[in-house]
Amino acid sequence: MSRIAARFAALKKEGRGALIPFVEAWDPDGPTSMALLRGMPAAGADLIEIGIPFTDPMADGPIIQAAARRALLAGVKLRFVLDMVRSFRTEDADTPIVLMGYLNPILSYGVQAFCEDAAKAGVDGFIIVDLPTEESDLLLPHTNANGIDFIRLVAPTTDADRLPHVLNGSSGFVYYIGITGITGTRGATSSDLAVAIPRVRHATDLPIAVGFGVRTPAQAAEASRIADGAVVASALIETMANNLDADGKARPGTVEAILAQVKALADSVRGKGAQA
Repeated sequence: MSRIAARFAALKKEGRGALIPFVEAWDPDGPTSMALLRGMPAAGADLIEIGIPFTDPMADGPIIQAAARRALLAGVKLRFVLDMVRSFRTEDADTPIVLMGYLNPILSYGVQAFCEDAAKAGVDGFIIVDLPTEESDLLLPHTNANGIDFIRLVAPTTDADRLPHVLNGSSGFVYYIGITGITGTRGATSSDLAVAIPRVRHATDLPIAVGFGVRTPAQAAEASRIADGAVVASALIETMANNLDADGKARPGTVEAILAQVKALADSVRGKGAQA
């Protein structure tokens, strides 16, 4: 059983969903993003998504676009992202790590080599935003060979006829895009999720996590209740952006502020504290 499957199985026994916070690799620099990654499990992260910075993140809104730009200006390379995971694994052997990004950097690295190196570093899953289902055989044989879960995106516009095709070969969990649009622009509504999630469940036995539009503790709690997990990205990146100085460096206390935000989200998902 993969780390992702094991974590969702454990959470199901607990009777709750997962909190999946996001950190953009090397935003605004390597040490800051590494400190965030290391601190997230203790703050309440059940799984963690690491964003792979890319020059043309077509699905991302201005907040994550700016984070990717900061990381690229800081000199991030794809191998540095794997180094982050490798370093994390020296301290944490249990928390699942999912890389989320775009196809071009992987093609430049070499698909087979990247899958092999990612598995050795301790990566558990990939979400490749711009890889069409029809071309998934480019990656799927290599993820399967290296024990990496291939996590598919399902949109509100994915109809019942296409769902089985999109989910063919999926593993780990299904990432349900809670809004029609780019990240960080508006919130996913519980009424829409209440209709959409059962439709996806009809097509798969995999856990479902909701992203793109989950920002507040209340939204995270609701999404993880209706589905099986909540992904929070833009809200955390916005806190990072608001705590940078004039030179783009993280001010003292920035990491602590973001981890406190993760804890508030985790408490809400667990049914504790205020759900503001």
